[in-house]
Amino acid sequence: MKAAVLRAFGSPLAIETVPDPVLGTGEIVVDVVATGVLSYANEVFSGERNYQLQLPVVPGPGCIGRVSAVGPDATHLKIGDWVFCDPTIRSRDNAMMPDITLQGWSARGPGALKLQRHFGDGAFAEKVLVPTENAKPIGEISESDAAHWCAINTLLVPYGGFLAANLQAGETVLVSGATGNFGSAAVAVALAMGAACVVAPGRNEAVLADLESRFGDRVRTVRLSGHEDDDRERMKRVAPGPIDCVLDIMPPSVATSVVRAAIMTVRPYGRAVLMGGVGMLGGAGLDLPYPWIMRNCITIHGVWMYPPDATVKLVGLIRGGLLRLDHSDVTTFDLAQANEAVAHAAAHAGPFRMTVIKP
Repeated sequence: MKAAVLRAFGSPLAIETVPDPVLGTGEIVVDVVATGVLSYANEVFSGERNYQLQLPVVPGPGCIGRVSAVGPDATHLKIGDWVFCDPTIRSRDNAMMPDITLQGWSARGPGALKLQRHFGDGAFAEKVLVPTENAKPIGEISESDAAHWCAINTLLVPYGGFLAANLQAGETVLVSGATGNFGSAAVAVALAMGAACVVAPGRNEAVLADLESRFGDRVRTVRLSGHEDDDRERMKRVAPGPIDCVLDIMPPSVATSVVRAAIMTVRPYGRAVLMGGVGMLGGAGLDLPYPWIMRNCITIHGVWMYPPDATVKLVGLIRGGLLRLDHSDVTTFDLAQANEAVAHAAAHAGPFRMTVIKP
């Protein structure tokens, strides 16, 4: 099969012929129809992000495809089924504390690197091998819609955060990082889950206006000034009532003061979810005040990715018409154009834009 291979950090992807995946028990082979290219893929492939990735590797976390082979223990999936290949691969021998690797993308710790040695190759290829439980059925779709369905790879991340926070219909949510790719997805997901209002702070006035235009008066935008105390009060004032839940999904480059300003808008007994990258490149810590957390009974959730059943629930929101996939403008590339796709994704980063490779 053809695949895009990363042989060294800082080098272009090489389009090569590699062996087809070999099916084993507990595994599924999927024909890749469409796979999204994250906007910061160039930073991963250059080594700038310092992700743990054993080379050479076929990169690409997650895809939409059709089952082409099933193992002997698969009892529901059958050849031809449309699936989302969930890149969040968990070890099976410790249910309480599984090691996790993101297929074709990154690992954390020695156990995850061991997983990566077997399930390392991702979706920038004509076929991909995944654990049986990671081939998530999405129901029948047309091949022309597969690229838009790649959006669930982004939507699932904030959805996992809101599930951890037990977001309830009618609550007020603040999304810290709302003008970014994952942040704008968080706005859409929160509304689909029934949030009465989403407060969306940011500095990009064009994106803030676009969020208001897309989602109407259930979204309240705030232009950040960079002054922590002033921004915190302005975010509180624009909300129709107390803020029940704050989701932070800021990138690594953002100052911790911006994150702190947003988190400390949450009401007493409220919840804050940390899903962003702040601090991953070094620098000051978040420094949330202990007395404020304790006296206001604040619950803080650290969340990485999403639970195994999240895809099924998210597909339900999509199938029910609560969450739309047609918000995104999609640009597609052939597998042979993988390097062009990576450059395009970086140059056209932002909300509701997707770069997709169709092998």
